[in-house]
Amino acid sequence: MPAVFILIFIGVFTIVAVPIIAIGSTRKTKQVLATLDSALATESPSTREQIVNIRKDAALSSIPWLNAKLLHFQLAPYLHGLLKQANIKWSAGRLLAVTIACFIIPAFAVYNQFGTLLGGLGAGLLVAAAPFGWIFFMRNRRFEKFQEGLPEALDLMVSALRAGHSLIAAMGLVARECSDPVGGEFRACFDEQNYGLELKAALDNMQHRMPLQDLKITATAIMIQKESGGNLAEVLDKTAHVIRERFRLKREVKVHTAQGRLTGWILSLLPVALGTALYFVNPGMMSVLWHKEIGIKLIWTAIGMTILGGIVIRNIVNLDM
Repeated sequence: MPAVFILIFIGVFTIVAVPIIAIGSTRKTKQVLATLDSALATESPSTREQIVNIRKDAALSSIPWLNAKLLHFQLAPYLHGLLKQANIKWSAGRLLAVTIACFIIPAFAVYNQFGTLLGGLGAGLLVAAAPFGWIFFMRNRRFEKFQEGLPEALDLMVSALRAGHSLIAAMGLVARECSDPVGGEFRACFDEQNYGLELKAALDNMQHRMPLQDLKITATAIMIQKESGGNLAEVLDKTAHVIRERFRLKREVKVHTAQGRLTGWILSLLPVALGTALYFVNPGMMSVLWHKEIGIKLIWTAIGMTILGGIVIRNIVNLDM
């Protein structure tokens, strides 16, 4: 029986995917050849007026028809930006496909095993949230790494400014010397400056890619100095000092709230772990919860109270700084 499913999958993949890949490859080949002909002036007069597109390729999916569909939804650009912030080389279409697969497979498995539609939907939603949880985890870790490296980048810019370099040259030095994500973000800002974009617009784009308070402080300090004048090296030196003090204060708050955060995790995960353990010990007793109407109501009540308690504890231990 598994061999039959494998053969069916291979057949469907061959019929559907191979033509799509071939069409996409043919279109890309024609586009590259037309661009080369336009650049070398070897094309015919009918194609000489072709406009060469030098904008960034921000395709939301590698499949042409799916990319065209995703461009009509407001959610797709948000997912694309989220993936860029997390530095994950995925497209929005791939993320949606993985999420749908993560929902369908466990939902069908749980429904086939236990015969409960509610349990299948719950398991599917829980597993479908895993890709987004991983993306937000990678995004937050990248933000933290950027915050840690920003003061050193500002110190490097201060040294370059005091040596007589311009602000743009100092940003280029940071792009060359600092590691990612600081170097990559400053490199993108430096390239936008070279392409003719205004400094304010380039800094706004970097803030959009990295929506952090420390970077907002830095960009505001640079723009104020540009409009009012003054010693930019001294301004950036003070800004780096302020960012270091904020970072130190955040670490102290994180240490003092460690017990509360651990309590929140324990209280949120304990019902799930205890219910799973009791099911393996006595399945008949636990199955009453999803076989009877009162049990289903109790499950939903427990889920809602657990989520509410986790949100309350999170708001208590998280301080906006």
